[in-house]
Amino acid sequence: MSRKTNGGKSRVRVVPAAGAVLYRMDGGSPRCAVVHRPRYDDWSLPKGKVDAGESLPATAVREIAEETGFNAALESRIGTTAYPLKENTRKEVTYWSALAYGGGFEPNSEVDEIRWLPVEEAMDLVSYALDRKILTRFAGARPVSSVLLLVRHAKAGSRSEWSGDDSARPLDKVGRTQAELLVPMLRAFGVRRLYSAPRVRCEQTLGPIADELGIDVALEPELSDEAYLDDPVAARARLIELTGGEGVAAVSSQGTAIPGLVGDLAELAGIAVGDTSTKKSGAWGLGFDGDTLVFADYYPSPLPVL
Repeated sequence: MSRKTNGGKSRVRVVPAAGAVLYRMDGGSPRCAVVHRPRYDDWSLPKGKVDAGESLPATAVREIAEETGFNAALESRIGTTAYPLKENTRKEVTYWSALAYGGGFEPNSEVDEIRWLPVEEAMDLVSYALDRKILTRFAGARPVSSVLLLVRHAKAGSRSEWSGDDSARPLDKVGRTQAELLVPMLRAFGVRRLYSAPRVRCEQTLGPIADELGIDVALEPELSDEAYLDDPVAARARLIELTGGEGVAAVSSQGTAIPGLVGDLAELAGIAVGDTSTKKSGAWGLGFDGDTLVFADYYPSPLPVL
């Protein structure tokens, strides 16, 4: 990946990477993982470069597993840091908060020690100011009780060229590819439950991850475009109800209901999210504290980083 400078004459090569503030709860307080890398003799947050064919969320969970041995479920996107590697090259690292589950640490070629520390102690230990910046943002974020992924259906055939009931309009070739690429992204957030508006294209969007997880996609009539327009309060209430089950839920819906639901929830919570328009196969990562929206992160595409 390369970008022109403001002058437009030289290009800066960007090396994309991803990582997280990996944490686990201890007596009601988070303890964050800080890793020691013997190659650099430093203490840092787990992170690493994107492999070919990966999205940033997939990179984050893979790097966490490789460096710490723990599985991770991503939550909120904390921010992106950047620093120069050499002339005309810089590294950009996108960080999430991530809840650790399962697994266990064993020393490896990249990391020989891991420490689980309160946030303040982690800030003191890390070797770099950019890591302290990310930890500071993590510490200032409101805790979440649940996370939900709200996904717009992937690309379907043209409505004008479809002669049947529009609710039966299926994904086209591009849409089927998008649905496949959603699998690693949704799994990065620990998705375990699947719901869909009663539209074939919405169900098919979650079909590949349903196959991988070995579960069914439950239909949610209240979360279609028509149902949202008819009763947005009921649609919002049903979406919040779906956050209460065991594990993270993914909900596939449509291009009117999703922006409306995100905008309504954000307004009620006093959160500025900007434009809530959602591209096909785009997704919103929504975090809640009880019934209140805490964060809304938009992921416009599941496609790998170029």
